[in-house]
Amino acid sequence: MINIDKYAYSSKLKKINPMEKFVFAILTLIVCLFADRLPVSIAVFLIMGVATLKFSGTPKKVYFKLLLVPMAFLIIGVLTITVNFSKDPNMFLFSVHMFNTFIGVSKYGLYKALGLFFKVLGSVSCLYFLSLSTPMVDILSVLEKLKVPKLMIEMMGLVYKFIFILLDTANTMFTAQNSRLGYVNLRSGYRSLGALASTLFIRSFKRANDLYISLESRGYDGELTVLQEPYKKSGKIYIAAIVINVILLVIALMLKY
Repeated sequence: MINIDKYAYSSKLKKINPMEKFVFAILTLIVCLFADRLPVSIAVFLIMGVATLKFSGTPKKVYFKLLLVPMAFLIIGVLTITVNFSKDPNMFLFSVHMFNTFIGVSKYGLYKALGLFFKVLGSVSCLYFLSLSTPMVDILSVLEKLKVPKLMIEMMGLVYKFIFILLDTANTMFTAQNSRLGYVNLRSGYRSLGALASTLFIRSFKRANDLYISLESRGYDGELTVLQEPYKKSGKIYIAAIVINVILLVIALMLKY
């Protein structure tokens, strides 16, 4: 199992009804997206961070390491909003004169960039709370209860399993190459990486085909049946979801008007 799946199974909230966690995460995600206010986004990020670290029990190092995953794309997107061009230097907080124009950061651009930054982090933290506290099998069972088409659910389940095959194959090939000094220098590293990329999908496809054959030999008819574990149904998460999101909506409305 990859780390996310491992921590989901060892989460303190594992035995809690997955529908409650799903409603809490998705409802907060929707509020974060449609409120589109910086204080609301920061509040969602902090609330979901506390819920994931304290109540779910995810290690801090793992959580912040996962937050670094979208950072590369986020920083590029933020920079394109922050940096502007104009011939009027007065509109910038600070600027540089280049090619008969000014390149700088305006107050409006900085505010929009911060808004986008925390809006994305808030949204990602909602999904991390769900994925780090709820195994994929439970999420699929929730989607089934919500009357999502079975074909879509089965496709999601199979794709999720094939991701493990792809990662495991890549890790095995990388370990074999590294043990033979395949990455000892830049030149050999490029050669090894090219060989890995060229054969990875071929080997992954073969292993995926073997998995499908093994499923068919065990009576697979297009639907994976999984036994559901007993869950605690307290309703406290429903109440917390309603209270927190009502407060966030009130804050958003106050900031708007």
